[in-house]
Amino acid sequence: MPPVRSNQGPRYEIAALKQVDPSHLGITWGDGHESTYEVLYLRARCACAKCVDEMTGQRRIGEFDVVPDVKPVRIAPVGRYALGILWSDGHDSGIYTFERLRQLCPCEICRAGTASAE
Repeated sequence: MPPVRSNQGPRYEIAALKQVDPSHLGITWGDGHESTYEVLYLRARCACAKCVDEMTGQRRIGEFDVVPDVKPVRIAPVGRYALGILWSDGHDSGIYTFERLRQLCPCEICRAGTASAE
């Protein structure tokens, strides 16, 4: 996938996207930050109406509801703000905004809430 520029600046731009291994997806952000996600982690955090109740915000689908060997089959940009992912379990109705993907970054810096533009 070619780099995707965002109206929100380099922190929310994807410079590179790669399948690290069968269970990990890597994103290099426009500000140089690198995120590596377990694909099961991402799939279980889909925010679509099938996975999260629209009225209550309660999560309907979690990690225990997703097959452990789920994989992205196709990843495509949605405009200049998100990724659409078709999963091997057939799920494809959710999109992952760049802002949400940065919030979901599991690295120690991001988990501590101290990530900044580099």
